[in-house]
Amino acid sequence: MKKKRSLLRHLLVLSAFLLPLNIMAQNDVGGLFKSTPADATKLVDAYMSPLFKGLGVGLNSGWHNTAKTKSFLRFDLRITATAAFVPTKDQSYNTNELGLQSIRPDAGQSGVGPTAFGDDAEGSLMRVYAGNTPTTQTFRLPEGSGLHFVPSPQVQLTVGLPKNIDISLRLVPSIKLGDDAGTINMFGIGAKVEVLPLIMGKKDKLIPFDLAVAFGLTRLNYNLPLHVNTNADNSNQELDVKINGFSADAIISKKIAFFTPFASVGYNSSNSSLKATGSYDFDVPVTPSTPTGKQTFNDPVSIKNSEINGLKAAVGFQLNLTFLRIYGSYTTAQYGYVNAGIGFGIGK
Repeated sequence: MKKKRSLLRHLLVLSAFLLPLNIMAQNDVGGLFKSTPADATKLVDAYMSPLFKGLGVGLNSGWHNTAKTKSFLRFDLRITATAAFVPTKDQSYNTNELGLQSIRPDAGQSGVGPTAFGDDAEGSLMRVYAGNTPTTQTFRLPEGSGLHFVPSPQVQLTVGLPKNIDISLRLVPSIKLGDDAGTINMFGIGAKVEVLPLIMGKKDKLIPFDLAVAFGLTRLNYNLPLHVNTNADNSNQELDVKINGFSADAIISKKIAFFTPFASVGYNSSNSSLKATGSYDFDVPVTPSTPTGKQTFNDPVSIKNSEINGLKAAVGFQLNLTFLRIYGSYTTAQYGYVNAGIGFGIGK
């Protein structure tokens, strides 16, 4: 319960999309460092998978809400937030399907556990094996956060250029999130080009809607100090996370007074990597070479994923209220998501 209250508090701040990872890495993911690095990697990957998928689509969201580009040197600054919905199939995982070598469900247990964005309940009791012989070492698969969506914020500056082009920038300089909360930095760049003026010149005014193509690229880096059974010999533990996102869209919109609805179709992809670096003490079978039931491994976990890769389609709107803009949209993709926020700007 204490963990859930802490998570909800953290979700209120701008770095919300990384602090769930922080909490789970500190309190839950370290509990999966059992038996061998190979088994630990499979367990961590299964547990964290929806987080990386959700952040992947989140990095690609919110780039545009209209096909109309901004006039030369006109700009707006927007703050939006995305909630990527985790489907039911990604809210739990079955260890019997992971190909684990030295870890099995305990007698009478299903081997199923919640993922990071699954139910707030512990998973099956697992037992460490020495070959085919069960040992006395057991552990529970970690509980989920209780959230079935992955939050992510975006802060974006868009500036108009000549020739019906505008560019957008997302930048988070390296920021320390707090004691033992790690550091984050992010960079993203996007561009949008109106199509009709390129094809028709000034006659594009005869067409009662706007068309544009757009793209966005984002890179996020996150580094978190870990404390998994630390002592003087393994106090160098860190979690290193990198996520890259790419988005391309064709957009159509129609301005009606201060209201602009839009629709878009496009493609998005993301890839992520997670590395647990440093020295870690694993629970292993008691043998003559490991009489304490502990064995130290260096840099035991390395995961690379590119699970977001496919088409997307969105509908949404933009409200222009003098200097204030209000945005909202829904996108269907591998993880469907909603995006909403406000912006401030000068000129069209």
